[in-house]
Amino acid sequence: MKLNAYDVILSPVITEKATLVSEANQVVFKVAPRASKKDIKSAVEGLFKVKVKAVNTIVRKGKVKTFKGRRAQLSDTKKAVVTLEPGHSIDVTTGL
Repeated sequence: MKLNAYDVILSPVITEKATLVSEANQVVFKVAPRASKKDIKSAVEGLFKVKVKAVNTIVRKGKVKTFKGRRAQLSDTKKAVVTLEPGHSIDVTTGL
């Protein structure tokens, strides 16, 4: 099943570490768990009109948390670090 670009890219990750890698022409996004690297590359190129050099993905396994005496399993999350070609940039502070 082909994923829509808005279904692949869920949100940008805005953390201190993500802003540090933006100096190296990289952007971090939270993506759909079943999105492949090719899906992520085509979605970023289609939405932001930039050229993508590489895509690296990270899957963070869900933790067990306790809240008010109840234990809960958090869901797994998938992030993508997208490296852009030189001369291209994405400003994640502006919305789509």
